[in-house]
Amino acid sequence: MIKEQFFPTIIYGKDVKLDNQLFANEIIEWSKRDSGLKKTNRNGWHSTTEMHKMPVFKPLVNELFLMMNDVWKEEWLDREPILGNMWANINPKGAYNAPHIHPNSLFSGVYYIKAPNECGKLSCVDPRPGANMMMPIRKTGQTPPKALWRETFLDAKEGRILIFPSWLWHSVEPNLSNDIRISVSFNFIQHGFQ
Repeated sequence: MIKEQFFPTIIYGKDVKLDNQLFANEIIEWSKRDSGLKKTNRNGWHSTTEMHKMPVFKPLVNELFLMMNDVWKEEWLDREPILGNMWANINPKGAYNAPHIHPNSLFSGVYYIKAPNECGKLSCVDPRPGANMMMPIRKTGQTPPKALWRETFLDAKEGRILIFPSWLWHSVEPNLSNDIRISVSFNFIQHGFQ
């Protein structure tokens, strides 16, 4: 049997070593000074979106560009990536992010600064309308290939960057831990589209 995959939705990941304690302290202090924005966050805090211009977060910005340049090569893209915006999220117990996409962007992503156990996974939904027309009955037991799933749940892991197409519907499960979850979200565009 010949088997090939067409039209895959790729989610890129990379683990990096940064000073997450410094980032966490800065973000917590920022949240005390600024009421933030209301977007997809429910019961959590969402900063304003100019975080990438703040010098303390330059090491993170550098890592995002290193990874994005690798994604650019993988995706065979011309022009250079531009970091359009970046913001912090704090989700205390019970907080979550409603399903959404990131319009006017090419790639979006998240970086996990503080991710205690049970703090809420990233949920991504199969973007193909045809695949969601029906759900066939599967055999019992573990479904082998991820390609058969209609929704996937990715663990939040401190120091991990995830990058995915901006059109991919995603959400964040409620934080069930007794600690806060801190993440950074961002959007990249292609030079010439800003």
